[in-house]
Amino acid sequence: MAGPIDMVIRNACLATMAPGGAAYGLVRDGAVIVRDGMIVWAGPAAEIPPADGAEVRDLGGRLVTPALIDCHTHLVHGGNRAREFEMRLEGASYEEIARAGGGIVSTVAATRAADEDTLLASALRRADALIAEGVGTIEIKSGYGLDTDTELRMLRVARRVERERPVRVRTSFLGAHAVPSGMEADAYIDDVCIPALRRAHAEGLADAVDGFCEGIAFSPAQISRVFDVAAELGLPVKLHSEQLSDLGGAKLAASRGALSADHLEYLGADGIAAMAKAGTVAVILPGAFYTLRETQAPPIAGLRGAGVPMAVATDANPGSSPITSLLLAMNMACTLFRMTPEEALAGTTRNAARALGLDDCGMIAPGLRADFAVWDVEEPAELSYRIGFNPLYRRIVGGQF
Repeated sequence: MAGPIDMVIRNACLATMAPGGAAYGLVRDGAVIVRDGMIVWAGPAAEIPPADGAEVRDLGGRLVTPALIDCHTHLVHGGNRAREFEMRLEGASYEEIARAGGGIVSTVAATRAADEDTLLASALRRADALIAEGVGTIEIKSGYGLDTDTELRMLRVARRVERERPVRVRTSFLGAHAVPSGMEADAYIDDVCIPALRRAHAEGLADAVDGFCEGIAFSPAQISRVFDVAAELGLPVKLHSEQLSDLGGAKLAASRGALSADHLEYLGADGIAAMAKAGTVAVILPGAFYTLRETQAPPIAGLRGAGVPMAVATDANPGSSPITSLLLAMNMACTLFRMTPEEALAGTTRNAARALGLDDCGMIAPGLRADFAVWDVEEPAELSYRIGFNPLYRRIVGGQF
């Protein structure tokens, strides 16, 4: 190995998350060599090549996983919706609240009223909660502006989160999130959403384009117009789909080569087949299912049987999923949806990276970023098993111990 070695990690149990071998890609007595923030070797300690002069870190037999990835969040927003939480407990449905002027549009008013620094301060508190649980990459969406200025402000704040904290941020333009009061959906798409998307791209603020395909939001035809512009701009797409009904959003997303289709409680067999063929990741969001007290779970067995990769995320947002714990989302995915702990961990590492179009993280393997989470646990399944307990020992991002 030519060149200086920055660090050697030894006495570690590695959950490499490499597919196709041992569960979790587990290496019980493992070691990792890091150079310039990248993994240059990982494997059994007995096979480690010479690394003279490197700083050696002994992890005392602790579990090391890839740093976790939260691939679906709405961290940037103003206000809260605690009153709507009370309304749901009193019997109102998510759709009833939305049609009465609550839901997303109530957060829009609070977000429009907040300046950039105010939005950043609240977003950082939520980001800090994720970072404290070993998260190294966070996706952050716009979608609570529904006008050009606020959508761009949200994306600028998301970019600032990455500058203010040791965490990687990927942004998604979600202008097609809801229809603002006083506008028709088609006019909003053409006159506000698409021009705002073009501005976001021109200013380098959007890494991907998202939308909400649902009866209370936008039809497949309306989403298609947004996706047409995304393709023109060279931006990948993803989609909130089949959360409350089956409008064929997942099939639309798959037909456009989408990185992911998210929620999917009402996904049918045809949508599963389309996603499997396209390689579109299913992002499972148990926090929204739990908070909204839904009863129809996403078709996990069907997705598993078809070989559709499944990611797990918090969907952290003020209305339908006010959680900022990816470990809790993993537990919910197992308890509510019967995902396995290995699937949950793959869903917050390897498959979450894929859902963001990232090929340099999500596993412990040569050539990938040295982003790790070190845990005080005995087995990987413990990360999904415990509730309300954070066993993180240390987070390492870019090889910075």
